[in-house]
Amino acid sequence: MTDKSRKKEEVPETEEVMEEVQVDPLAEANAKAEEYLDMARRIQADFDNFRKRAQKEKEEYRAFATADLMGDLLSIVDDFDRALEHADPESDIAIGVNGIRKNLMKVLESKGLKEIDAPGKFDPNDPEALCTVEAETEG
Repeated sequence: MTDKSRKKEEVPETEEVMEEVQVDPLAEANAKAEEYLDMARRIQADFDNFRKRAQKEKEEYRAFATADLMGDLLSIVDDFDRALEHADPESDIAIGVNGIRKNLMKVLESKGLKEIDAPGKFDPNDPEALCTVEAETEG
C-alpha cells in the first residue's frame, strides 16, 4: 500500500472517534453556566463578608474615638470641679462655670456617660488609690 491509501483508510476512523467524543453543546453550556453562577455566588458572599467586616471596623473605630473624646472631656469637667472648689459659690464666675459644667455633663450623658456615686473620696493624686483593692475573704 502506498502512503495515500493508508491516509484514506485512517480518516474514517478519526471521524468516528470525533463523533463519539463530541459532547452535547447544551449540556456543556449548562455546565459552564453553573460554574459561572457558583463563582458569582462566591463573589457575592465575599463582598457581603467584606461589607460586614468594614461596618464592624467602622463601629469599633467610632467607639474608640468616642471613648477617647469622653476621657478628654472628663478631664475638663474635673478642672471645672477644682475651679468651683476654690471659688465663691455666689460669684458670677462660679455660677457661669457651674452652668457650663452642667451643660457639658448633659452632653456626656446623652452619649451614654453617667456619673456614679462612689463610696469614699477618690484622690487621683494618691498613687496608692490606683493600686489598692480590698479583697473579699473566702471562708
